[in-house]
Amino acid sequence: MVTSPPSVVVVTGVSRYLGARVAARLVADSRIDRVVGLDPHDPPARLRGLLDGVERIRADPRAATEAIAELDAEAVVHLAVTSVPDPAHGGRAGMKEQNVIGTMQVLAAAQGAPKLRKLVVRSSTAAYGASFRDPAVFTEDTEPRAVPRGPFARDILDIEGYVRGFRRRRPEVAATVLRFAPMISLSAETSLTRYFAQPVVPTVLGRDARLQFVHVDDALEVLHRSIVEDHPGTFNVAGSGVLMLSQAVRRAGRVAVPLPETGLSTVASLIRRLGVEQIGLDQIDLFVHGRVVDTTRLVREFGFTPRSTETAFEEFVESHAAGSSLTADRLAAAERAILDGVRRVRAAADSADSKA
Repeated sequence: MVTSPPSVVVVTGVSRYLGARVAARLVADSRIDRVVGLDPHDPPARLRGLLDGVERIRADPRAATEAIAELDAEAVVHLAVTSVPDPAHGGRAGMKEQNVIGTMQVLAAAQGAPKLRKLVVRSSTAAYGASFRDPAVFTEDTEPRAVPRGPFARDILDIEGYVRGFRRRRPEVAATVLRFAPMISLSAETSLTRYFAQPVVPTVLGRDARLQFVHVDDALEVLHRSIVEDHPGTFNVAGSGVLMLSQAVRRAGRVAVPLPETGLSTVASLIRRLGVEQIGLDQIDLFVHGRVVDTTRLVREFGFTPRSTETAFEEFVESHAAGSSLTADRLAAAERAILDGVRRVRAAADSADSKA
């Protein structure tokens, strides 16, 4: 469905990579008169050039009600959703404040905006969880088979619940929820890309998860179309096809180190010690159980097909080829971390046996 693009668009989360890129694309679209970025943080230097032409308001979601109403916003794009706790911004408590409370405040502001006709919300395929009960492929109508244990997945379920409430209160607004698979590309930097950029990749013994990715440029295209066109509903956004975790590790030129599943928390600790600061239960469960989604609804509704999972991953691998060498120091550090982790797992198991 194609309608006239909105004149005034408010984008939350413009201090981050995705928000800055979306805002830049909107500024470049001559059909849009005004793009306003709402974010409590200043963007890093590497992103500031993208925000030329974006009117930035340095404010948190609490100020959204007044800002969105005064701006006569016709579209709100909510991208201020973070997937991992950041110790510099309050850890898990700060993450929930931003994701859950922040979304509530943005939606309250959107509900009171009289000229609003479009709402676009970033979500994630993490909404389906990850467990041994999962179906082979998730459609948008599939419910999680088990309550997700990761904080990001739980936040996503809360966020989507609030959007359903918004739809009931403002049925005339075209509300679009985009469930993105993990994003990957030449330049994107996420916990996932940092995981595969390490020389030694901890995996779970006996597991080989099916993974699906979406190229960042394709995610941006879907977001842009959601804003300038009307596509109400919930959509999975992912590249076709799958990669097994073992395939991804090999193609990245890394060495997999399988560890017992009983040591999942130790795996997370090992990954952090190997240089991936932000990794949590959501990512760990993904690497154990995997997740594949159906994108038929997206392709049919948007008339757009994202590049395949394999193609997106290959571009990432090419961009990191220079960093695939395994130096003696990096291997030694990895070996020490792995051995320490294995010792902790064994000690915990021995302690449990002695108490039995």
